[in-house]
Amino acid sequence: MEKENLQLNRLTEVLVSGDDQEAETAARHIAAFGQAGLAALEPLLADPDPERRWWAVRVLAEIMDKRSVRSLIQALDDPDPAVRGCAARGLQEQPDERAISALAAALADRDSLVARLAGNALASAGGMAVPALLDVLQAGPDKPRLEAARALAQIGDQRSIPALFEALDSDSTLLEYWANEGLERMGVGMVFFRP
Repeated sequence: MEKENLQLNRLTEVLVSGDDQEAETAARHIAAFGQAGLAALEPLLADPDPERRWWAVRVLAEIMDKRSVRSLIQALDDPDPAVRGCAARGLQEQPDERAISALAAALADRDSLVARLAGNALASAGGMAVPALLDVLQAGPDKPRLEAARALAQIGDQRSIPALFEALDSDSTLLEYWANEGLERMGVGMVFFRP
């Protein structure tokens, strides 16, 4: 146990040393420790330096554990957009129903890359994300609606057909594009006609 703690302390020092190549290697090694690695990351997750928080979240993305998912969800609220984006990317790798509402909210992130990564994570969650995505598509502001349509197009769930069809009448060319793309992927692109 003491030897493990010593190794983890050394690895976390390398993780935040400023050498990205060495930090990537350290990240993989910390992730291999699993739950012990999670404990070693906790101080970094609360660090005032956003770069240190980013590296901690980067490692969390590789630790397949329910506690890492909880920390990734919390990181979606980080003040730094790079940390939020890293958290969304991590949740793409670990789809979890608990993250759906936080990811749906992140579709409205003021940083467009974070919103896009949240959409990717929701698409990765598949069918379990469809109800939240439909809510955003039908009632959200334009930017989140676009990301919701894009995610729904990637998922290809039949429950989204009516909402995607309705989105074809949007004033947004991009929203119309993703609605049409989703319908075509499901094989119903030109099946529907307005009466």
